Amino acid sequence: MFSRPPGVSVWVSKAVMSVEWSGDGGKWLDAHYDPVAGLYTFSSCVDLADLSGDGESRLVVGDLGLGGSGMKLKVYRGTALMSESTLLDLPAGLVAFFMDLHEPRIPAVAVASGPCIYVYKNLRPYFKFTLPGLEVNTLEQDVWQQVREGQIDPLTLKEMLESIRKKADVPLSVRSLRFLSLDGDDMHDFVQLHKLQPIRRQTVITCIGTLKKSTADEDGVSCLVIGTESSDVFILDPEAFIILSKMSLPAAPTMMDVTGQFDVEFRITVACRNGNIYILRRESDKPKYCIELSSHPVGLVRLGKNVVVGCTDESLQGFTQKGKKLWKTILAAPITTMAAMDLPTRGFLAVLVGLANCEVQLYRDKNLLSTIKTPDVVTSICFGRYGREDGTLIMTTKGGGLMVKILKRTAAFDDRDSAPGPPPAQSIRLNVPKKTKLYVDQTLRERENGLAMHRAFQMDLSRLRLAAAKAYVKALESSLTPMSSSLSEPLKMNAVVQGLGPSFKLTLNVQNTAACRPVMNLAISFLYDESLYRMRSPYLRIPLLVPGLIYPVETFVECTSDKGISDIIKVFVLHEGRSSPLLTAHINMPVSEGLTLT
Repeated sequence: MFSRPPGVSVWVSKAVMSVEWSGDGGKWLDAHYDPVAGLYTFSSCVDLADLSGDGESRLVVGDLGLGGSGMKLKVYRGTALMSESTLLDLPAGLVAFFMDLHEPRIPAVAVASGPCIYVYKNLRPYFKFTLPGLEVNTLEQDVWQQVREGQIDPLTLKEMLESIRKKADVPLSVRSLRFLSLDGDDMHDFVQLHKLQPIRRQTVITCIGTLKKSTADEDGVSCLVIGTESSDVFILDPEAFIILSKMSLPAAPTMMDVTGQFDVEFRITVACRNGNIYILRRESDKPKYCIELSSHPVGLVRLGKNVVVGCTDESLQGFTQKGKKLWKTILAAPITTMAAMDLPTRGFLAVLVGLANCEVQLYRDKNLLSTIKTPDVVTSICFGRYGREDGTLIMTTKGGGLMVKILKRTAAFDDRDSAPGPPPAQSIRLNVPKKTKLYVDQTLRERENGLAMHRAFQMDLSRLRLAAAKAYVKALESSLTPMSSSLSEPLKMNAVVQGLGPSFKLTLNVQNTAACRPVMNLAISFLYDESLYRMRSPYLRIPLLVPGLIYPVETFVECTSDKGISDIIKVFVLHEGRSSPLLTAHINMPVSEGLTLT
């Protein structure tokens, strides 16, 4: 299907668009484009899953149809429609998840529609979960009871319901709200039709996600996470479908992203209708952090520890998981949809942004990496494994078209920031350690005694400089430096001692460091304790030294003591006719191990 045989770059369907639309820099292969596929959906209603257990992923789509009719759950295999099932209401979200540990490992599909979640297993209806009912206003119940008993007429009912809606803390039910929207002629028929039915207040699902139960494995059992119109977030058990946890939000959620494990630690990032983003954690039923935006969010993608948000002011913004703003970039057109592009085989993580100007842009942080031209406005994006291809990009368009692109294996994205402004490294947060009590105490002490500490520091610094200067002058006077300070005879020397004893081989490597001037009439003299050592040649003449060459001067030293002690041998490089040496070296002789053993 999607696997590419040798020599074949890409398969082509019946309805192939010409490559004039593939303005993507040559990084994507145009696999399929059907402009009359009849798919009307959003990114929240699209997912990829291996529904047959054969290693080939299918495309699962919750089709919105034509408004109030034609809602269907469609499954694509390659370019062909594999199956479709009728949905009773408009889908708000769709996810594929593993609900048990049974073999073979085949995921189920959960479709959120109205107040219910429809679970499909093996592409057949398996279970239906309905959200629990909400509290009904007692005053509203009393009013409808009076209507049922014939004590008040429809006009009085409308006045009383209007008064209750303005003052009561509990909102009215859908029945009362519909009644308030009717004209005088229709109110009587509506009351006669519904007055005998009990009042119920039911919320609906606005978004849905999945949360791993106990392990982070790809095929690990996952819980369902749902956001409702009543500003609540529920976490459902994947097998019994009971509510494991309930969390409250200040406003109704519209989008969410979930990470972590329910039994360990998790974070739920929720974009709400009040224009803020809230972050929920395991230990609390209230939001832990809040991100206040300048405009309402239209897209939410979590990349690692950061959150990328698309807003109605045509901007793309990055935040940390604690709400700190990292960056902001202005786009060329309004955002229509967003999705993450995660390619673990390459270690690549970025965000795909669909724009109203028929473009899909790829961003990593605030850097634009690639732009894809499309023949129509993109309404949904899904990236992942389709068939046997890992890097597959699936898009649906405003006109109902279906587009499939495959990322080339040779594609490389340049992460260079082309926009003017500060470098990307400036926005990287430094890992500054927390202030300890010792640090605070030291800071207070420095503030109180700053003048005395500065004077003490200056005095110690002056003493250090004086000691260094004295040592340097002493080294120059005694020629203890490894290089001579004479400009006429610039020399360099090092010594190597070889042997275990009692006989040692002493090698002196002498080098003339001048540019082009040779040095002559030099000699080497040794000063040592004659009761410990004996040398064959305590005085050696050095031949003419050519610049740049290293001349090894060898001699032998014999240890005459059997006490297992050692001493220093001083080496002087002399110039004939001068009393002060050009170079002086102190050689720490090793203990004669050979004499000790004997």
